[in-house]
Amino acid sequence: MTTTLVDNIGLLVTNDSSNDAGDGSPLGIVRDAAMVIEADRVLWVGRRTRAPEADSRVDFDRQTVVPGFVDSHSHLIFGADRADEFASRMAGTPYTAGGIAATLIATREASDDTLRVNASRLVAEMASSGTTTVEIKSGYGLTTDDEVRGLAIAHALTPESTFLGAHVVPIEYQGRRDDYVSLVAGPMLDACAAGTRWIDVFCDRGAFDVDEARLILQAGVARGLLPRLHAHQLERTGAVQLGVQLDAASVDHCNHMSDVDVDALAGSATVATVLPGADFSTRSVYADARRMIDAGVVVALATDCNPGSSYTTSMPFCIAVAVRDMHLTPAEALWSATAGGARALRRDDVGVLAVGKRADFAVIAAPSYVHLAYRPGVALVTATWKSAS
Repeated sequence: MTTTLVDNIGLLVTNDSSNDAGDGSPLGIVRDAAMVIEADRVLWVGRRTRAPEADSRVDFDRQTVVPGFVDSHSHLIFGADRADEFASRMAGTPYTAGGIAATLIATREASDDTLRVNASRLVAEMASSGTTTVEIKSGYGLTTDDEVRGLAIAHALTPESTFLGAHVVPIEYQGRRDDYVSLVAGPMLDACAAGTRWIDVFCDRGAFDVDEARLILQAGVARGLLPRLHAHQLERTGAVQLGVQLDAASVDHCNHMSDVDVDALAGSATVATVLPGADFSTRSVYADARRMIDAGVVVALATDCNPGSSYTTSMPFCIAVAVRDMHLTPAEALWSATAGGARALRRDDVGVLAVGKRADFAVIAAPSYVHLAYRPGVALVTATWKSAS
């Protein structure tokens, strides 16, 4: 098979602390580096003076290379934006989950082609800023047919698709919550499970309570889906504890956390995924990622790209906000946006640049990854490489 030497890298972040050429830190930094790629996998990583021969060569002109960003939480299947809602919120209207209903109507009315084109556009935006792996949720249709077609579009774009029939209770089921929960945990789930990897529930004020979330998630697990959970965005509900009990891969948002919640996560395999774009866009209290990391919790960063509360596809933006407002170091924020995101998806083949792993990476026109936070809003990603397989 053809091999390619990716050469003349000024600074390479591998997230592989065991690499002999690296600095031994969690980022596994190699300076004056190179990689050899074969069939979309990493064949060799180290100092460029020791690089083996390859069939072709690419010169990165001393730029920085980092693992491709792993965006483990997004909602890309929707019919229209909510710019007016954003403007109203910036004028002082408090954020609630109620705007989801507007997106639900627009999504149901949109054609398959409209939804597909919009989602594809957003995935391309993500790639342009260095994202190589993305999770995509359903949840803006909330009928069996609409959830099925939304997931079909997601499946075509990523292997990391998530059934979120339990986003909110749609208006036609107001006063009949139990009927909707039964639909989601039964016929809707049966129709949506094939080809889907994850099941999620928005367990918060205005959405679903812990008992409802447990029932739905357990139904998904019984059908072979893996659980994840929206937790503690608007208030503390017990969703974090539920996520740990069910061995959820991730509990996401985590804005309202007690010591009990943090301790439970620190002693578990469940990742806390923080969503700085949502906190920024809703003027909410930022999730205390610093507290969680100090307690030993594994933290991931994701965009939460959606039309209402976080309409950004930029992981570099989320890194910058996490550094400034969540008090992460630039190294911690980058790790959380790459290896942390991979952990939130229970993947070990992405978020790291090591032998045998996917050759997914972003090239940054800067002498260091620190510039992702140091130069917020600047388009520093000059190339994104993603495995085809």
